[in-house]
Amino acid sequence: MKVGIVMGSYSDMPIVEKGIKVLQEFGVPVEVRVLSAHRCPEEARDFAASARQSGFSVLIAAAGMAAHLAGALAANTTLPVIGIPCKSTNLDGMDALLSTVMMPSGIPVATVAIDGAKNAALLAIEILAVTDEGLAQKLADARAKETAAVLAKDAELRTKYQ
Repeated sequence: MKVGIVMGSYSDMPIVEKGIKVLQEFGVPVEVRVLSAHRCPEEARDFAASARQSGFSVLIAAAGMAAHLAGALAANTTLPVIGIPCKSTNLDGMDALLSTVMMPSGIPVATVAIDGAKNAALLAIEILAVTDEGLAQKLADARAKETAAVLAKDAELRTKYQ
């Protein structure tokens, strides 16, 4: 049970690192690759086609501009694929968002926000937690910790401004 993160260009690494960190914090094994849907399509196809046999349970694809990577991976595997559209200088990532989210019927790609690697990692963990009670508990604990932090700030502000 591991997650594969594929980016279309090494320049996406600063975005992807946020997701890697979350997966590592939850103890989820992760393998990171650079495979372009356009510059090395055969390698990207082969990676996706053999992902299940290689022990992957979920794939995350990060790409900007045309952002065909998530769709290219999804077309070659039946594993869940989560797309991270990455912001570029041209259209602020809207091109990548639309390229990632507008998949044809029959080839789904779950899509998170532009540069949303943390949520992509959390969604991958939620998918894995369907059959892993330990991971499900870690998610519940993390949510409880976030709730407590927000409520502590709320109490602090209420005390300060009442």
